[in-house]
Amino acid sequence: MSTRNQLRSAKRIVVKVGTSTLTHPSGGMNLHRIEHLVRELIDEANQGKDILLVSSGAIAAGMNALGLAERPASVPARQALAAIGQGALLHIYEKFFHEYGRTMAQVLLTKENAARHHQYMNSRNALLALLGMNVIPVINENDAVAVDEIKIGDNDNLSAVVAALVDADVLIILSDIDGVYTANPRTDLSARLISEIPEITPEIESIAGGAGSAQGTGGMQTKIEAAKIAQNAGVTMVITRGDEDGIVRSILRGEKVGTLFPAREAHLRTRKSWLAFGQRLMGEVSVDAGCVSAMRGGASLLAVGVTDVYGEFSEGDTIRVLSPDGQEIARGIAAYDAADIARLMGHQTADFHALVADAAHEEIIHRDNMVLMV
Repeated sequence: MSTRNQLRSAKRIVVKVGTSTLTHPSGGMNLHRIEHLVRELIDEANQGKDILLVSSGAIAAGMNALGLAERPASVPARQALAAIGQGALLHIYEKFFHEYGRTMAQVLLTKENAARHHQYMNSRNALLALLGMNVIPVINENDAVAVDEIKIGDNDNLSAVVAALVDADVLIILSDIDGVYTANPRTDLSARLISEIPEITPEIESIAGGAGSAQGTGGMQTKIEAAKIAQNAGVTMVITRGDEDGIVRSILRGEKVGTLFPAREAHLRTRKSWLAFGQRLMGEVSVDAGCVSAMRGGASLLAVGVTDVYGEFSEGDTIRVLSPDGQEIARGIAAYDAADIARLMGHQTADFHALVADAAHEEIIHRDNMVLMV
């Protein structure tokens, strides 16, 4: 059975809708689109499916409420608009959910809820409890209080973290573009839509551009990052346009819509999911080809295979592991800080105490604290 056809049996679905889909070009809220999306999600839920909605649009709703034409540059001003707009946006959602006979719940998250393991588990349990009550969670980042240190930063990545959090089958990202193209379709008429991306290679990552619309924060780059999270969490992801009525239904009926990122076969255990996607990435190390092969075979990351260190991170921080061509192959918890790894790299374990006096670990990242990303 093709991956598209497998979507017909999806039980738990996360849908992320971007600001550009929820608003008119004028900045006003697109009530027609919001109502049709809510009706479609409820119709899927009425068939026994678990539905979670990750919704952008709080700042845009705040701008609309105050009659502002341009998004303010200062963080406090954006946070104030988010506080105003979140209530206005949820009022619109609540009205439409109520009209179609389904209860919704507002859930606001920050990176801190994912970075701390007990909060990660509490967030997971709360969302699963809501689904058990036949409630549709409407989720957004808590922009009104989040600062850079605890911000996820965009709802594409938030939706992927949520999908991993609840063991979703499918993540659907509704945007203002049909999917991933071979080039920017707005500037290159020869650009072609890519129907399926089985693996996110450096070439695919290079296709991603910068920020998208004037009102939103995410471009294709954040969607590719979200796809990486989804695939490695065992979640199939689809990116497509959100301005077409019935689009969610079409995807879940296996129609060839947008760009599909098929899930890797095995779901990560909950702790591995938290390890890979809940934590803030603080740095990177590059490794040689032999190390890549050993890690894919189940080995820990040893210093002898490390070729370079990037960033300033501490012992216990989560870092990325890059192959010789720059592809992310793993994430994990560093057993040493960046300075110590720079001293240890290329050396055998027997040399550690001569290089770092209090060296206590044989590995740079133990395999139990590492998640392969390819």
